[in-house]
Amino acid sequence: MQSLLWWPSLGSLLAMIGAPVPPVENPDQLSMLRSDDPALARNKRLVFDFWRIVFEGGHLDKAPLYMTESYIQHNPNVASGRAAFVELFSTVRPPRPVAPRIRAPVVAITAERDIVTVSTVRKVRDRQNPDHIYYMTWFDMFRIDDRGLIAEHWDSSELWVNGRPPGAEFFQ
Repeated sequence: MQSLLWWPSLGSLLAMIGAPVPPVENPDQLSMLRSDDPALARNKRLVFDFWRIVFEGGHLDKAPLYMTESYIQHNPNVASGRAAFVELFSTVRPPRPVAPRIRAPVVAITAERDIVTVSTVRKVRDRQNPDHIYYMTWFDMFRIDDRGLIAEHWDSSELWVNGRPPGAEFFQ
């Protein structure tokens, strides 16, 4: 007789049939920075601090402490290079106090080898049906070079509409 362990429970089956479940923020961001591997913990902390200080905090003068000059960008809306990143975000992110946590609702911060991934909850308005608002899991992935700087970035962005990323109207 074959094992039925692979067969989903009735609750799982009903959940698959029902409405999608929005992603949920992990309230303890600092716990996600821990790792038994000191290099992985250091890489997670680098990305966490970059996000709070440079990306969300708008302290673009600190970008050289976190990013290589030859930073490679895989988002189709942003040019590669640290200078291009600083130029773009200088126009949309005035410096503000640095928060002790990432302001975006973080689902997970994971690290493997030289890659750190931050998954967040993103609220988005359906372009075809503007009355429909939904939540999705967004990801940002960073490669850390051998000097301990962010050398490359990927995310799930499509081309922006009117110069704004999906869900920009809901950003705080």
